[in-house]
Amino acid sequence: MSAGKGFVHPYVPNAAPGPRARMLAALGRKDVEELYAAIPPPLRFKGRLDLPPPLPGEHDLRQHLEGLLRQNRSAQDLLVFRGAGCAPHWVPALCDEIAGRGEFLTAYAGGTYSDHGKNQALFEFQSMLGELVGLEVVSAPTYDYGAAADSAVLMACRLTGRKGVLVPAFLARDRLSQMRGFVKPVATLAEVAQDPATGLLDLGDLKRKLGHDVAAVYVENPGYLGGIETQVPAIAKLVHAAGALLVVGVDPLSLGVLAAPGEQGADIVVGDIQPLGIHMYAGGGQAGFIACRDEERFVAELPTTLISAAPAQGGGLGFGSSTHERTSYDKRHAATDYYGTTQWLWGIAAAVYLGLLGPKGLAEVGLGVMQRARYAAERLAGVKGLQVPSLAGSFFKEFVVDVAGAGRTPAAVNEDLLDAGIVGGKDLTGEFPGLGQAMLVCVTEAHGKAEIDALVDAVKESCR
Repeated sequence: MSAGKGFVHPYVPNAAPGPRARMLAALGRKDVEELYAAIPPPLRFKGRLDLPPPLPGEHDLRQHLEGLLRQNRSAQDLLVFRGAGCAPHWVPALCDEIAGRGEFLTAYAGGTYSDHGKNQALFEFQSMLGELVGLEVVSAPTYDYGAAADSAVLMACRLTGRKGVLVPAFLARDRLSQMRGFVKPVATLAEVAQDPATGLLDLGDLKRKLGHDVAAVYVENPGYLGGIETQVPAIAKLVHAAGALLVVGVDPLSLGVLAAPGEQGADIVVGDIQPLGIHMYAGGGQAGFIACRDEERFVAELPTTLISAAPAQGGGLGFGSSTHERTSYDKRHAATDYYGTTQWLWGIAAAVYLGLLGPKGLAEVGLGVMQRARYAAERLAGVKGLQVPSLAGSFFKEFVVDVAGAGRTPAAVNEDLLDAGIVGGKDLTGEFPGLGQAMLVCVTEAHGKAEIDALVDAVKESCR
């Protein structure tokens, strides 16, 4: 507010004495301090903040901030082989060009009559993803992959009237924690064993745990550790025989080479769209989706916005929200789930990416990722003392490397790699200590032979 008598802050709305007094009068308050009375005194800062002197001009502020930013090490200046939810992928220039257009970048959530272009772009996003996953209905983007998975298993609980959810044992601990907290009011989670080498779900353990109160079985393909689940049809058969629903989480980039989960028996499919033309950002660049069959009972439980097309007067098509009354925007506090629109821009970027590559291009990228990851895994397995259990099965993009045989820890190896300008794999010792001194290495289409060889040489040097 005011920094002194007669001072009006140029960047704070309504800081001038007149508007400020009128606002307080409308609120029935004599002083701003009354607005903070509900905050407990121990939580309120007393005195004045010890701030540096103000900068004299905008150019000084810019220089100051750029100086601070130069102290950071950007991923653009490093070789990044870490994924686990956010990975370096090739982003076509056209994705940035289209997503950066003013009518998309600044159109937060316009209505049916004011946002025709954005609605059509999201409709195309939904349509192309539907073809990839093998299901007819796809949501507008969710906050992220985890949010989509959380809402999907709650959908299954409402559809079946049951309260149990089974998840794979090697589910990311962050995602497990998020899902457990999200479903806690209405459901409980239990883990199903997986083969640590191949990542395949233990069908025997699944059979034993598929009780009468299980609403959903959630599996990921590829899994958190990169393994490809080749048993999805068999899992679907067991799940449906028990009266439950199968929810499958996917990396859509893999669906250029892997079978569509909807065609393998999945009832609901969720996934991460960061691989589809979205850069890595500090705390951003994340979005997910939910897909289901075009059945009224499924659509009625979707918490997300759906964009549909309908014939327009004078020909052509119009695009707008469909069955909007399902959502928290309409039901508010009475909604079964919550949904926001903050990630719609990433859906547009993903639509551009999918439209640009097409089926053939997506298949080429997916195959290239698998070939690069296999090459990297085989080369790392040749380093003395290193074990790569993933070589026993099929994997996509990510694989586990155990450095215990070299007498090293992932933390020590990653420290050496960073000195060489490389961001190494994610340290898994805190999440899954049973895997040994394991790290999760991520290889994408952004890595060529030279980059992979540089990683192997640096790891070899670290493990001498």
